Amino acid sequence: MDAGDVEAAVEQMQRVLVPVQHHDWSVRAGDLDWTCAETAAHVAHDLTAYATQLAGRVPDAYLPLDLGVRPGTAPAVILRVAAACGAMLSSVLRTAGPEARAWHWGPTDPAGFAAMGVNETLVHTWDVTRGLTIPWAPPRRLSAAVLSRLFPDAPAGDPSEVLLWCTGRIALPAHPRRTSWKMRASVL
Repeated sequence: MDAGDVEAAVEQMQRVLVPVQHHDWSVRAGDLDWTCAETAAHVAHDLTAYATQLAGRVPDAYLPLDLGVRPGTAPAVILRVAAACGAMLSSVLRTAGPEARAWHWGPTDPAGFAAMGVNETLVHTWDVTRGLTIPWAPPRRLSAAVLSRLFPDAPAGDPSEVLLWCTGRIALPAHPRRTSWKMRASVL
């Protein structure tokens, strides 16, 4: 996965959520404890964290950095922040060579950081759409790429549904809903 995939995921987020930016974003985002606004801000936080880890080439720990979107920020502005953070991750991915490594529960390559950025964006966009009662599913191509990189033991099936299952959002036939999960981004 690469910068273009991150850009495609962030474009999906913008495409589906900008038209509903005037809805009540204080409602819970699906089954999460966060509101829709907090969930969208969390996407921005994670995209920033992945960008700074990779840019800093931190080999063995997380940088003590957090992005804070001020409480009360309008959804339209939160979405602009998320888009800016996605652009920052994409820029870092474009400048990092394939040999670059940074910490995310082990040495992770640029493709792993791209996959994590796409995963966070797609899954949390789905959470927000649940809270706002907007029908939407993660794109199959991006979902399949995330599954291949982060969830190699995922069951067969529709990639969008399998991604939601892998991240504990839904049950699948013969696969109860997960109560915990872990991505495998490290290249160990």
